[in-house]
Amino acid sequence: MRNVAVVGSQWGDEGKGKIVDWLSNQADVVIRFQGGHNAGHTLVIDGKVFKLRLLPSGIVRDGKISILGNGVVIDPWALLEEIKEIKKQGINVTPENFMISESASLILPFHREMDEIREDAAGSKKIGTTRRGIGPCYEDKIGRRSIRVMDLRSETNLDNRLDNVLLHHNAIRRGLKKKIFKKKELKEELLKIAPSILKFAQPVWLKIDEFRKKRKKILFEGAQGILLDVDHGTYPFVTSSNTVPAMAATGTGCGPDTIGYVLGITKAYTTRVGSGPFPTELTDNIGELLGKRGHEFGTVTARKRRCGWFDGVLVRQTIKLSGITGVALTKLDVLDELDEIKVCIQYELNGTKLDYLPAASEDQFNIKPIYKTFPGWKSSTKGIRNIEDLPDKAKNYINALEDFIGAKISSISTSPEREDTILIEDPFKV
Repeated sequence: MRNVAVVGSQWGDEGKGKIVDWLSNQADVVIRFQGGHNAGHTLVIDGKVFKLRLLPSGIVRDGKISILGNGVVIDPWALLEEIKEIKKQGINVTPENFMISESASLILPFHREMDEIREDAAGSKKIGTTRRGIGPCYEDKIGRRSIRVMDLRSETNLDNRLDNVLLHHNAIRRGLKKKIFKKKELKEELLKIAPSILKFAQPVWLKIDEFRKKRKKILFEGAQGILLDVDHGTYPFVTSSNTVPAMAATGTGCGPDTIGYVLGITKAYTTRVGSGPFPTELTDNIGELLGKRGHEFGTVTARKRRCGWFDGVLVRQTIKLSGITGVALTKLDVLDELDEIKVCIQYELNGTKLDYLPAASEDQFNIKPIYKTFPGWKSSTKGIRNIEDLPDKAKNYINALEDFIGAKISSISTSPEREDTILIEDPFKV
């Protein structure tokens, strides 16, 4: 038995929600370890659609424990609203099936406003954030001034912590000629919701240790994708946290030996939301076709995703960066109508060929993809659950991807439905 970490191997939106839900049938515990409510994921279960932003995917399954680790930043009002929304769909969220790390940092109203102020001021150079306050909250965490879940337990401690964080933010807001946040009002708002949040608060690291001793199967759920990692992604067009699977240990409070298998969710083509370099982006009718067939709109923002060919160079790089054990290939059926399919196998930069993505943003914008072309299979793969039933040309495409990226393709998704998955290797049983 192995515990499994699930991460996106591209820029996010790879279909992690479906895969995590599929795996959660076997898992006892599902834990999110980074990000915030900027990480939307859509689940389709028996035709019923669940759109989650902060809650782990396991919450929709009976008998599972879902956890938000210390690496997650939590907007308490957004969390309570999401709990309210999902309850309307018949899902009850209780302290028995849901926990929050008492060490997790809280996203406050001035974080959201600062996110908006910066994006609006940046103009054409904006990062393309979801404007949810994620980045400013992580900044306060690193600056040792954030309000954490545990701070809601003590009015005295909350007073002191608010003094500290508002000293910083109000100074900036005065300089920007923005309204000043008053401690009394914010304190009242926090104390009002404190009981609803604190009932879920736990020392998550200790709970994980207990689960391990009981040999519970644990699924670590990452948000966004490796290419949005603040250290290893397309900086500065990245998120504000580490999205690599190593964060699963740091963002929950367990040792790296807790994780036995890293599953990299990988779309059969490439998409990206927001600004930043995208070497294989297609702005023609093929890009439009991929977006239409793949329903490429963000769960959180509803923003249209940019679409392009599969970038083998990038995926191979993220596999090496992340220690990915196996790959779950998603949305193969989106390619069904194409006459030919291209895969990026190399870059060219100023006349020099590269086998990796250069670190400098300027170079990332200027590289040109070198493609290998494959014939399309021109027949439906939607709903296929056995690899032998795939068209030969589809199998050739899959085999070529596997050979190039240097990691085993352990499953193939052929529709948004959980059951429409070709299982080659079970991460929990390897």
